[in-house]
Amino acid sequence: MASIHASVKNKVLETTGHMDALLVHENDAVHKICAKLMNIKQISFRDINQVLAHQLGSVFQPTYSGEGSFHYRRNPLGDLMENLVPHPEFKMLGVRNIPQMSENSLAYSTFTWAGLLKHLRQMLISNAKMEEGIDWQVRPPLSGLPTRGKMSLNKESHFNTSIANLVILRGKDVHSAELGAFKDPALYTSWLEPVHAFSVWKTQRAFSKYEKSAALVSNSQFLVKPLDTIVGKAWNMFASKAYIHQYTKFGIEEEDFLDSFTLLEQVIASYCNLGF
Repeated sequence: MASIHASVKNKVLETTGHMDALLVHENDAVHKICAKLMNIKQISFRDINQVLAHQLGSVFQPTYSGEGSFHYRRNPLGDLMENLVPHPEFKMLGVRNIPQMSENSLAYSTFTWAGLLKHLRQMLISNAKMEEGIDWQVRPPLSGLPTRGKMSLNKESHFNTSIANLVILRGKDVHSAELGAFKDPALYTSWLEPVHAFSVWKTQRAFSKYEKSAALVSNSQFLVKPLDTIVGKAWNMFASKAYIHQYTKFGIEEEDFLDSFTLLEQVIASYCNLGF
């Protein structure tokens, strides 16, 4: 657990300093997808890697370069940064997919774009990592009214404010999909207009075994609670001097840890305050 926490902290620190963005995959969320959506009883690293590969493939498989175009994007990574990272202080990106299910369940399932996108939008605003267990009680604030302010780290249900979102649609009748609900200004921070905050990529080519599928890459408050938990545990370990000697013998001072905590807490505070 300590090594996982250190890895996450290190990546966030690298990102805030030098990287363009960090595409975050949460181990617990991936494990739940394997167990609850894929119906896997004995979950292996191979199973987890397959879910991760599915998430990455759903984003980076080729898509058309624009509405009505049949030419594929030449620089998807650059386009991703342009669409989702409008400010250097906010670089945390998360991925959600719909549908995700076992082969047995897929044989008895049918999908519509309206149904898929309704569920995907609610996954976004309620910060659900998968379709099962979506909290349908969470609603965006009414347009034109101020949000409830700073995100509470203690609340179970909280509206997940976004900076920017990218929806990627793949499959049959993709151009008939209605995406107006993702352009609601109430979903986004006040300093970025929805026309700049929301993007969509499309292709009629199906992905994996799904006739219709959607992926959402979001720059939002999704990581605030997990990151706050990790930083809290790291503070406790630091206070008890756990593992500190393994770092100090290579020249890392306690002040370096304090600087790192300050930087991470600034990332958390910045995302918390998106609701203002």
